[in-house]
Amino acid sequence: MGDHKNLIEELAINKIQELAGNIKTCMFCTYKNERLQSRPMSVQKIDDLGNLWFLSDRNSSQNAEITMNPIVEIFFAEPHDKFLTLHGSATILYDRKTIEALYDPIVKVWMPGGIDDPNLSVIKVVPEDGYYWNNKHGKIAAIAKMTAALVTGKTMDDGIEGNLQLQ
Repeated sequence: MGDHKNLIEELAINKIQELAGNIKTCMFCTYKNERLQSRPMSVQKIDDLGNLWFLSDRNSSQNAEITMNPIVEIFFAEPHDKFLTLHGSATILYDRKTIEALYDPIVKVWMPGGIDDPNLSVIKVVPEDGYYWNNKHGKIAAIAKMTAALVTGKTMDDGIEGNLQLQ
């Protein structure tokens, strides 16, 4: 079994910035009729408070579901290396300055009107808590240790994991 290290406040924010900032794409989950609804989304920014910022279509299912229930779950994963789960609440914003600050041209794939698309909105997620797992020595070392464990039959868990508490 790997090491367990819970992180609070600034250390939790640093871990979110490290993991989510490197992975970028997550499964963004909302609730509809008490059931989890998931879709892939890319985080545009992680601010100094650990808040995650996304761009979205104002008519999307995630916006409709956040309007009904602001509780969200976000899952990031990079196989054999990094995992992050966050639980928090989301707010939908339509501020043009924020949209312009977050905009990336790749968004035009989903929003044909680009930065001027009137349906472009921002989702701000304020995480309350979460859980992380990553290995200590990188993906190559993790795969090598997994291979050695298969051959020897011994556990060679090189992970570090723990709870994240922001509020």
